[in-house]
Amino acid sequence: MLTIAATLIFILGAAHSWLGERYLLSRLFRRDNLPELLGGTDFTKQTLRFAWHLTTVAWWSLAILLLQAEDGTLSATSVARVIGWTAIVSGLFPLGFTRGRHLSWIVMFAIGGLALAWAQR
Repeated sequence: MLTIAATLIFILGAAHSWLGERYLLSRLFRRDNLPELLGGTDFTKQTLRFAWHLTTVAWWSLAILLLQAEDGTLSATSVARVIGWTAIVSGLFPLGFTRGRHLSWIVMFAIGGLALAWAQR
């Protein structure tokens, strides 16, 4: 049952990213009245884009946890690893999409590093 649930979460995440990019974000970004943050609308667009796709990363991480629960390998250490890697991957989004101007990547990398360090103790 958990494998099916994890598969559904994975599909949902993929659909969320693809459909959101195609039907929501692309149409939203054609508007001429987006807020101008940090000197223009580019930062606004890229922040919305990375925030949208972070949902998919989070859902896929939940799918991994469900798969670990299904096969009996779920533990505090494995949860910390999944959270750590999720935070690291999540930090890559604002770092890449906004070229580091959205400073959340610093906190996400710190969370990821701390969680991974705890898992390796």
